[in-house]
Amino acid sequence: MADRFFTPDPIAPGELALTGAEAHHMAAVRRFAPGDRVVLFNGDGYDYPAEVLSAGKRSVALTVFPPVAVDRELGFPLVVGSALPKGDRADFLIEKLTELGATRFVPLLTTRAVVQPKPTVVEKFERAVIEASKQCGRNRLMAIDPPRQWDEFLRLTDVPLNRVVLHTGPDLAPVARSGGCVVAVGPEGGFTPEEIARATTAGWGVASLGPRVLRVETAALAAAAVLSAHRSGS
Repeated sequence: MADRFFTPDPIAPGELALTGAEAHHMAAVRRFAPGDRVVLFNGDGYDYPAEVLSAGKRSVALTVFPPVAVDRELGFPLVVGSALPKGDRADFLIEKLTELGATRFVPLLTTRAVVQPKPTVVEKFERAVIEASKQCGRNRLMAIDPPRQWDEFLRLTDVPLNRVVLHTGPDLAPVARSGGCVVAVGPEGGFTPEEIARATTAGWGVASLGPRVLRVETAALAAAAVLSAHRSGS
């Protein structure tokens, strides 16, 4: 796979001037020179093959060739709502959810959450999604919601109808492989009984990943891996 670079701007065949951090990375860090080939993407679902014409400190001129449709998506929506783990583990979570094909991430504010994310986390996570997408080849970016309170999250109407809360318990059914789904992951201390009750009242199912207590990022990634195992939607 050719080296990939992101731009938020529209891309069309012809000459394009890439600026900002991506231009600096291409010219100063990777030291691409005239004649080198790269791939551009902007989240619209296409690869844009391009060739470097000239590289300066603040701008890189490229010739963009016709777009190539490359589908590396699941084919169905996979929404993950999760309390955030501490420190770098949150960045790891976003990176790996992007690689697994999750389509949307919602930071959750729950009763037992240790990390209470601020609205500024959205921009930070969006940058992480771009970097992970460059690496894994996705041409559509995982969306990042602003932090949401638990009850607000339960009332979302723009998510799949297949909705599951992860919990622990010997009598709970395992997470089933399926198509479009939204899955909720609690903090290290889990959801409170009251939070689980409000979820079931709102029509959510409750499922388990097994008898062991998992860290937040482990639970979220394991659920995403199970749910994304089949590319056919439901």
